[in-house]
Amino acid sequence: MAETITLEVTRYRPEQETEPTFQRFEAPFRKDWVVLDALNYIKDKLDTSLSYRWSCRMGVCGSCGMMVNDEPKLTCATFLSDYTPGPVRVEPLRNFPVVRDLVIAMTDFMVKLQRVKPWLIREQEKPLSEGEYLQTPEQLDVYKQFSMCINCMICYAACPVYGLDPHFLGPAAIALAQRYNQDSRDQGSQERLDILSQHDGIWGCTFVGECTKVCPKHVDPAGAIQQYKLAATKDWFKSFLLPWSAR
Repeated sequence: MAETITLEVTRYRPEQETEPTFQRFEAPFRKDWVVLDALNYIKDKLDTSLSYRWSCRMGVCGSCGMMVNDEPKLTCATFLSDYTPGPVRVEPLRNFPVVRDLVIAMTDFMVKLQRVKPWLIREQEKPLSEGEYLQTPEQLDVYKQFSMCINCMICYAACPVYGLDPHFLGPAAIALAQRYNQDSRDQGSQERLDILSQHDGIWGCTFVGECTKVCPKHVDPAGAIQQYKLAATKDWFKSFLLPWSAR
């Protein structure tokens, strides 16, 4: 078995280069090493100028998402042994502006998240003296899957619609909106529906399904979007056939 493995890593230093290039590095090959281990080795031992994001190394923070051999992956959960004998090409997530090396600009994603209002909305809060809002395990199960999103943006890198239309709100934002819509404590579903029913919302999705395929937490954003489309269709028919009962 080879003792080393080659990594081809995107380098982009705007003060030096006008376009991204690739640089080859040799890293130790160990069965228990993931791609992030190899990147950390490169930064610690070979080139301290290499820039990338990472934090928890446990598939929780979502910050180490990158393209690995043209697939969006969490590098902390992607083993080098799956790519032997190499080389392994590591690039920044597709469909986002590159700030430096493997670091992307997250601004567009954060703006889209805020637009869908991913928090509990109440028309009227009950007094604190009445206690917390209780929820049964069955009510939790309704939205729990969509709450597992770690905002890694891997689904955006895989989404062909977002790649063609950057105005599209995207899979993670819509799935998170659905997480709150299905929460028994929330009363803001109509408010979010007004936002998501716009041209850049749910109707932009062509149901390719790549977002669900690549999601490391099995959130199923594609399923959330289809649920949302069904709810929007029902809402439209209700307003059209029974206008006096709408809202």
